[in-house]
Amino acid sequence: MTDATEDAGTPEGIRPALAADVPAVRAVTDAAYHHYIARIGVVPKPMEADHADDVAAGRVFVTGEPVNGLVVVEAFEDHLFLDSIAVHPGAQGLGVGRRLLAFVDAHARTLGLPEVRLYTNALMWENQKIYPKYGYEVVERRVDGPYDRVHYRKRLG
Repeated sequence: MTDATEDAGTPEGIRPALAADVPAVRAVTDAAYHHYIARIGVVPKPMEADHADDVAAGRVFVTGEPVNGLVVVEAFEDHLFLDSIAVHPGAQGLGVGRRLLAFVDAHARTLGLPEVRLYTNALMWENQKIYPKYGYEVVERRVDGPYDRVHYRKRLG
């Protein structure tokens, strides 16, 4: 028997999202990012994503039963882009984010990609403390429309 962190899918309990998961993907994303609206002055991009399209395209991987964490990724020729990582506030501090980041690394390796790239809003300072702990290095800081972003990469060995 498996527990909530080891549902069907990968050994980490992370699986591709299904159409039936779209409401949970939306709910977890909104719960994880909502508190940033006041801080950054705009709605974070992940909250505006077309979750149904991302799920249908195979870009979303979820964990938990019910879903309490997810990543949205997109493969490019030379890297895997981590578009979003979201952990429901009720599941924070339980290692969900750590497992999701480890999954992203493994997924990139499976696809034969040498690095993972991501960005975070410069005002989401918590993230700027987290990503370096997992091997990410700052590449640049760039303003894209209303978003001031810090871009990261992690080279996979």
